Formats: sequence, C-alpha cells, structure tokens
Amino acid sequence: MTIDWDIILESIPLLAEGVIVTLQVSSLSAVLGLALGVMLGLGALSRSPVIRWFVAAYVDFIRGTPLLIQIFLVFFALPMVGIRFDEFAAGVVALSLNAAAFVAEVVRGGVGSIERGQSEAAKAIGMRHRQILVYILLPQAYRQMIPPLTNELISLVKNSSLLSVISVYELTRAGQAIISVHFVPFEIYTLLALYYYVLIKALSWLSVQLERRLPTW
Repeated sequence: MTIDWDIILESIPLLAEGVIVTLQVSSLSAVLGLALGVMLGLGALSRSPVIRWFVAAYVDFIRGTPLLIQIFLVFFALPMVGIRFDEFAAGVVALSLNAAAFVAEVVRGGVGSIERGQSEAAKAIGMRHRQILVYILLPQAYRQMIPPLTNELISLVKNSSLLSVISVYELTRAGQAIISVHFVPFEIYTLLALYYYVLIKALSWLSVQLERRLPTW
C-alpha cells in the first residue's frame, strides 16, 4: 500500500478547522454540563425525596441509554414537539445533558466521601443543611472531583465525534468530507486518530497541572 503524503499534508490545515469546532462544542458542553451537573449533584443530596427521585431517574436514564440515541432525540425528536435546534446547538445540548448526569454522580460521590462526623459536628453547632454543603463539604470534596471531572471532559472531546451523524463540522466530519473527495480512508483516519490523541494528551497534562496547583484543605 502506498501512502499519499500529499493528501496528508493538504488535509492537516483542513482538519484544523474541525479541531476548532470540536473544541468549541466540547468547551460549551463542559461549561453547561458542569453547571447543570453540580445542581443535579446537590439535588441528589437534598432532603426532599421528590428531588432525589428526579435526579436519580434522570441520571439512570442518561447512563442507561446510548449517547447517539440522545443526540437523535434532541435533533430529530424534539422538533416534533416544537423545540428546534440547529446542528451545532443540538450537539451542545445533547452533550451537555449527557455530561450533566455523570458530573452529578461525581459531585454526589465527592461530597459523600467526606467523613460523616464533620456533618454531624456542624449540625451540632446549629448549621443548616445548605450551609454544611457550601462551607464544609464542597470545599473539601472539590479536589477529589478534579480527576473524574477531567475524565468527563476527555470523554466529551471523544464523544463530540458522534456529532458527525447530524452534520456538525467537527474533526471527524471534516475527515469524512476529505475521504469522500479523495478516497483515502487509511491516511485520513490515521491522521484523525493522531489529532484526537494530541488533544487528549494536552487535556490530561492540563489536568495534572491544575491538580498540582490546587490548595489542600
């Protein structure tokens, strides 16, 4: 087999455009997913059984269904009830809703890992449930949450490749467009794998640097 180096060199800047969209989708989804996930995670620790049931049901549904189906639900099913998104927005919404479920579990697990005696001591001095969460549990739990949250961000970058099925021009879709014209799947898919590998390694390195600089409690 002969490798077409000219196509590879020509494709590098074209795929870079897809990288930009991948980073945009992943970044927006990470921010929205984190915000919603934290709220859901705190809801899982609520005293209200209704809120806890809702969070548990949401997390169970998201974790129990394929992300690809969730993307189809947002992009193809929601318009049937009058809720429409363009390709980019639908991708962000689907990835955000998916990430939120996993972030919620990270928050719940992180807070739950703190020694129970601290909560009991806080209650003994008259602190309310919300105050205990905000001032005692979360400040101690956030450092433990960094590694799993980073893993979720890495998963977002990988999962963004599924958005190619709804024509979001992210990295994988950009590669598919090149293949459809030049018919060089080996070269382009290998190049795509290298692009994703570099992105993931960069995110992993940033995570390690962030964790080292976080203050200990």
